[in-house]
Amino acid sequence: MKLPSAETFAFTLTLGGRYAGEQEWVTGPERGVLVARVQTDFGGVLPEVRRVQTSRIHDRTLSSLGYSEGDGRGRASFETVFDRRAGLVTLRQSRDEVQAPLTTEYHDPVSLLLWLRTLGEQDRAEAHLTGGKALIQRLPDSEVDGVPAYGYFVRPGGAYVYVEQEEPRRLLRLIQPTDFGAIEANLGPSQRQSGSGGRGRRRAG
Repeated sequence: MKLPSAETFAFTLTLGGRYAGEQEWVTGPERGVLVARVQTDFGGVLPEVRRVQTSRIHDRTLSSLGYSEGDGRGRASFETVFDRRAGLVTLRQSRDEVQAPLTTEYHDPVSLLLWLRTLGEQDRAEAHLTGGKALIQRLPDSEVDGVPAYGYFVRPGGAYVYVEQEEPRRLLRLIQPTDFGAIEANLGPSQRQSGSGGRGRRRAG
């Protein structure tokens, strides 16, 4: 499937059933590529911290063309650049910089989640990240707030990703282990994104 050209959606974060923040996704075309910006505002039972992730993504393969992460107020604290012309991967963290040969297509933490929306009933898959290979295993079909969903388990990391079975294959629920415990992100029940990038409303469940 081809993802909608532009979307805006948001998750509510919980930790142990208690409010832990909000996460907003905005995706759209920019200069011939798909750009996804994810802003996470932790709070509630977690320290109030903002994290902004920006991913430049190939609109057909959904592989990463570049990724950055920071607080949104200054220079990114972490950045990855995939230079296909030079055949190099460049990783920058603070003042440190490392380069390596670019030998395959890579995903970043944001592009990986968008790519999972395209897997459908595929039982197993793998993806390359700069930190190593991610293995994806399909879980038994389930429902999230009454919406039929495909479930995927991603390792290493032990994340669970639940995707709507029908198009536009929304991300419905994300569960990510952290040092604080498993943080759960749930799509708001009244949200709906359309293929044209506009906002609509539908109650899930």
